[in-house]
Amino acid sequence: MLISETQIRVRYGETDKMGYVYYGNYPLFYEVGRTEMIRKMGWSYRKMEEEGIMLPVLSLNSKYIKPAFYDDVLTVKTTMRKIPGVRIHFEYEVFNEKNETINVGDTTLVFVNARTMKPMEAPPDFLEDLKKYF
Repeated sequence: MLISETQIRVRYGETDKMGYVYYGNYPLFYEVGRTEMIRKMGWSYRKMEEEGIMLPVLSLNSKYIKPAFYDDVLTVKTTMRKIPGVRIHFEYEVFNEKNETINVGDTTLVFVNARTMKPMEAPPDFLEDLKKYF
């Protein structure tokens, strides 16, 4: 299992009239979490795209438990529980500064060949780099 934690400070523009983080920003927080996880492995979306691999989102789920506010420092905990095949699944937990869970979610992405636009297996060298975490 691979786990990565990333901190994000809430910007004023990410809040709504009530002062809460606008719900549509949580998928962006998830993206930061998974991007940093992939970077931790020594990969990046840029590297994948240069190798002709795209990773579109297939599904997204999000559950809001408590609000976050302007200037809060949030921790996004991203977890990959199994080695991917054609699909790669990420789970997210978002914590406030009191270490309270304020949001949970998950996404499933699909490895796609950029030339053919067809689903493909995860690249062998990506899988090799993942093995040390499982």
